[in-house]
Amino acid sequence: MLFSSDIWMMIAEGVQGTLYMVLVSTIFSYILGLPLAILLVVTRKNGLHPMPAVNMIADVVVNILRSVPFLILMILVTPLMRLIAGKSYGPTATIVALVIAAAPYVARMIESSLLEVDPGVIEAALSMGASTKTIILKVLIPEAKTSLIVGCTIVIGTILGYSAMAGALGGGGLGDIAIRYGYNRYQFDILIVTVILLVILVQIFQIIGMKISKKTDKRIRE
Repeated sequence: MLFSSDIWMMIAEGVQGTLYMVLVSTIFSYILGLPLAILLVVTRKNGLHPMPAVNMIADVVVNILRSVPFLILMILVTPLMRLIAGKSYGPTATIVALVIAAAPYVARMIESSLLEVDPGVIEAALSMGASTKTIILKVLIPEAKTSLIVGCTIVIGTILGYSAMAGALGGGGLGDIAIRYGYNRYQFDILIVTVILLVILVQIFQIIGMKISKKTDKRIRE
């Protein structure tokens, strides 16, 4: 695949745009998703502070947002993208849609990880008079650390897939290049390169995430 320097420069910018969208979106998705997950865990029926009404509302909101296909969600939040980013296309605008789509998914992933913590550990902390905040910060999250890291790896892969789909609506990054050149202009060599690069990025994040999770897993002994 012999491309001109301009094409390679464009592809390099596409990689940069994709990484920018994925990393920034992941950070903000966790900023929103972590508190929501903690709320779901704490207010559930057998949680630290059962609040059925609050739990039901949070649960419904998460389920609704997770049920909307990403491309449709991106169209629906176009006014918000334009309000925050000043335009409805490009990597920065796409981050708005990515965060809205990924935050509920992140909340479910974190909720699942926190619920895996041994109830006996929580009961022991309660018996020693630990506050809810202390249990969350020093028991739940540390005990679920390995699962949380694995979940983060999965989330990054999912957001990377969303960012590629956003290319259909001018979202920027490698997905945008694949649509504009590989699909619309029938330049399948460019399409193949973008797909390969997306696969490589997913594998890199997967390898890094798995290595970190293994180092934090107390069950694994060297």
